[in-house]
Amino acid sequence: MKRMLSDVRSEKLVKELKDLETRGDDELKDRWRRLYGTKPPQKIHHSLLIAAVAHRMQEHALGALKSSVRRHLVQSANNPAVPQPSPHYRSLRPRAGTVLVRDWGGVTHHAKVLEDGILFRSKRYKSLSEVARVITGSRWSGPLFFGLKIRR
Repeated sequence: MKRMLSDVRSEKLVKELKDLETRGDDELKDRWRRLYGTKPPQKIHHSLLIAAVAHRMQEHALGALKSSVRRHLVQSANNPAVPQPSPHYRSLRPRAGTVLVRDWGGVTHHAKVLEDGILFRSKRYKSLSEVARVITGSRWSGPLFFGLKIRR
């Protein structure tokens, strides 16, 4: 949920954030102690100190990350070898049983999504990109070819 700041508070926050760059290390470390309730790391670089203090100031003014997002980030950080998609973002891979339809070269092509691949013309393929390559004769992003992803 987003909180809106009044224009006066918003201008004040922007001014305070810009003002951080003019502060010395001792002043920034004192600000850290007040905002985080802990001592800052001993050998923290000035620019990182500014960024951390600015981040916490914005959290106090605008609100922090939702707990579900924080949990997802912690889980991802603890197990980077197994990427887990966030439940809040739709996957580019459709569910098993979905039939994707694409017109190409005047022909309508049907590809069925399986648990472990794609069924196209009674043959199994590992990915949508392989199917797109068979249809077009050139390399394509499968999700882009079948309209699951929008070109930027």
